[in-house]
Amino acid sequence: MSAIDDLKYNADGLIPAIIQDASNGQVLMMAWMNRESLQRTLDTGLCTYWSRSRQKFWVKGETSGHVQRVRRIAVDCDRDCLLIGVEQVGAACHDNYRSCFYRDLKDGELVPNSEPIG
Repeated sequence: MSAIDDLKYNADGLIPAIIQDASNGQVLMMAWMNRESLQRTLDTGLCTYWSRSRQKFWVKGETSGHVQRVRRIAVDCDRDCLLIGVEQVGAACHDNYRSCFYRDLKDGELVPNSEPIG
């Protein structure tokens, strides 16, 4: 049995992956992986995720060019969550922000905390 088989996937066969900039620790995004997308990520060095809405694999940046090159994959103590350190090229967010966490919840409202890239 390989280490990826020993991970704890949810009932849908998925595990959350928190994506972090390897150079500065900024949290960039969260996505889902299954066993095969994790294996593809290990094989290619590029983050590959499982899209729950489209029911298919997607390589981050395959259409935008905003790729994520894997530098480190850490597994939490319960083996049910991944922390992936990446070299992020361009925006991590599909809304063209460096991080998907570009809004703060303040006084019950969402307010921007950063500017779009480009």
